[in-house]
Amino acid sequence: MKNNRAEIRRGVHTRIRKKVSGTMERPRLAVFRSLNHIYAQVIDDVNGKTLAAASTVEKDLKATSGGTIAAAQTIGKAIAERAQAAGISQVVFDRGGYVYHGRVKALLDATREAGLNKNETANKSEDTEEGTNENE
Repeated sequence: MKNNRAEIRRGVHTRIRKKVSGTMERPRLAVFRSLNHIYAQVIDDVNGKTLAAASTVEKDLKATSGGTIAAAQTIGKAIAERAQAAGISQVVFDRGGYVYHGRVKALLDATREAGLNKNETANKSEDTEEGTNENE
């Protein structure tokens, strides 16, 4: 049985959501990427409320195309500004099952540059799988 990309992403997203949850102190920054647009929401999962949102569908943020890295950077900056206006400085990133690359990476890097999660670095320890086996 072959799964298509969307079904695989949904499965990965479900596994991520078992571990990642947003609170009022540190809400979840959820990213959804379609072919033509990119969306970001800051969500408090405890109360079930969206605290801030931004997407390329909005007239203010609409670029020539929402499916570009430049558009993702614009949305990242906008969501960071809106989150800070709502009094949020720390978030938990939820990449939504997408690979941390391209538009998703550009959006999250732009949020860091705009002031969200100031004390975090972009590449904390994502490439530490090779050569770190301590049992050898």
